[in-house]
Amino acid sequence: MKELNVALIGYKFMGKAHTNMWIKTPLFFDVDAKPVLKVICGRHEAPLKAFASRWGWQETETDWRKVVARKDIDIVDIALPQNLHYEIAMEAAKAGKHIFCEKPIAMTSVQAKEMLDTAEKHKVVHYVNHNYRRCPAVRLAKRLLTEGRIGRIFHWRGAYLQSWITDPNFPLTWHLRKETAGSGPHGDLNSHSIDLARYLIGDIKSVSCMTANFIKERPLPDEVAAGTFSGVSKGTEKGQVTVEDAAFMLAEFQNGALGSFEASRFATGRKNYNYFEIYGSEGAVIFNLERMNELLFYSNKDPDYAQGFRNILATEGVHDYVGNWWPPGHIIGYEHEFIHAAVDFLNAITRGTPIEPNFRDGFMEMKVLEAGLDSAVSGKKIDIAY
Repeated sequence: MKELNVALIGYKFMGKAHTNMWIKTPLFFDVDAKPVLKVICGRHEAPLKAFASRWGWQETETDWRKVVARKDIDIVDIALPQNLHYEIAMEAAKAGKHIFCEKPIAMTSVQAKEMLDTAEKHKVVHYVNHNYRRCPAVRLAKRLLTEGRIGRIFHWRGAYLQSWITDPNFPLTWHLRKETAGSGPHGDLNSHSIDLARYLIGDIKSVSCMTANFIKERPLPDEVAAGTFSGVSKGTEKGQVTVEDAAFMLAEFQNGALGSFEASRFATGRKNYNYFEIYGSEGAVIFNLERMNELLFYSNKDPDYAQGFRNILATEGVHDYVGNWWPPGHIIGYEHEFIHAAVDFLNAITRGTPIEPNFRDGFMEMKVLEAGLDSAVSGKKIDIAY
């Protein structure tokens, strides 16, 4: 089997998820190339070496430029805050590396367009990791919509809610700084919802948005020890929170459907609540990540005495990706969506098959996110020009 050497840049939360993804993919799926854990890159040498030893990376490096320039690297996997995506992706594309990039794609739509143009110019495979597209239940929702099972689509209602920063003593990690995160849950969480809405409903025509900031200052973090959901403070000194804590957005789709997007890190009791409802003239579908193997489906075509939402457990072999896992009824989890993405990414490299969402999707998503923030500032509805 052909081998493709992977360089992963970033080794914390997403580093674990991506490493597990590369390890498991060829074990469960028939791909034409085996990903090799060649080099892991990060800023802090001691924890980086510990991570490499634990997870099986062959080499470590603290300078991403050296990694990208290496002739033996085939894939550059970017698992970093979004302020670092642009420069690394640009250099990787110019060096002819295929790019697997975390979301949101970049800090601005201008950066995203440059990344797209450069990747296409150098003919590399490019992918933005909105992993939720590859939940079997979400793929089932897409099939039902494509087959016209819910008719003309009227409404999208999406919510992505978390609560991990409700404590005012949670430190000022990179997620809470505009210079590193771009925005708060609007970019972090609504980006996932926008991607799902574009995948299932279509492109967005205009938006109206409002945001709120509930805690203005936070303790400064210990940058080495801090994690995404487990921040560690280094003292009593505080800094300014420069992103929103919540964003609520209304949208009009190009096909005439109306949508709502709720994103908050202050939804007490919600850990990772990614939810959507789609209503049409002939039926409806509902998805909840906390029950990610299930899809609720309502059909007007059912007899009147049996109408109601039915719960479909998307674990049969007829559902996308599931045949490579366990017997029917044996559920899969969060990490499996990453593996499904890696399967499609490797096939795109070796077989030339298309993959989405790619940098073009990332660019269009950034236009929607930017329009939402512009609306929150101006108080006006914003039409989106792609």
